[in-house]
Amino acid sequence: MAHSHNHSHGHSHPVEINKHNKNVFLVGIGLNIAFVVAEAIAGFAYNSMALLTDAGHNLSDVATLLISMVAFWLAKRQSDSTYTYGFKKTTVVTALANSVILFIAVGVLGFESVRRLLKPEVVSGGVIAWVAGIGIVINGASAFLFFRQKHELNSRAAYLHLLADALVSAGVVIAGIIISYTHLYWIDAALGIVIMFVILVSTWGLLRDSFKMTIDAVPTGMKLEKIKEIIAQIPHVVRVEHVHVWALSTTENALTAHVAVDELLSFEKKLDVIGAIKHELEHYDIHHSTIEFAR
Repeated sequence: MAHSHNHSHGHSHPVEINKHNKNVFLVGIGLNIAFVVAEAIAGFAYNSMALLTDAGHNLSDVATLLISMVAFWLAKRQSDSTYTYGFKKTTVVTALANSVILFIAVGVLGFESVRRLLKPEVVSGGVIAWVAGIGIVINGASAFLFFRQKHELNSRAAYLHLLADALVSAGVVIAGIIISYTHLYWIDAALGIVIMFVILVSTWGLLRDSFKMTIDAVPTGMKLEKIKEIIAQIPHVVRVEHVHVWALSTTENALTAHVAVDELLSFEKKLDVIGAIKHELEHYDIHHSTIEFAR
């Protein structure tokens, strides 16, 4: 049996938040938490479902960033005799918890938005527009921070989320202006429903992928047959069986497999074959592999 040692070859490394990116995350999280609180207060004070659902939309991204920070910190803790894989799986558990909480929140806000759509209530379009306008500035500034670091995967994802938030806020500004001039108060509830669907669409993938990772399914984007082909194409590999692939965290994957190797090879040459298999698997984002010789 042979075990991997997570070689360093300049490719396919697990993603981590470095110290500089961590500061960018903290600034972005701080700015957006302040805005979410202000938007939620304004939403309650001025009876606006558009502001409340937009606050929920912004909070979803803040929660994702914050939970990711905590999870990556926990994932770096060393393994021990009890937690032999360390705390890497916390990134998956927190992602699942985050998505479930968001779905519950969306359900509550969606129900209230539908009720308001059927029975519109008076709202201040001017306040809606001004508060959402502030959101464009906050999200735009935050997106710029992450844009400068967008070569890193987590920063790029944050940049895209915050840019989308800025566009949603722009829609709320337009709706607020229309309400101010037309007094069509149902627009507030209708926009709340639209934002609710935006949250559902953006969160569904997170819920699906985190659930699959939790039950140790093959990670999204990976094909078991493709992995078998990668192993089978290595010279001197005769047969591949009992292949299992699962997520150790949201950024690291593991594999176990039984591989039959040409019996005419010396033991040292067989070990070289195993090394070649692990090297190729790293190209396919499998960072920890355990290969056992099949009989």
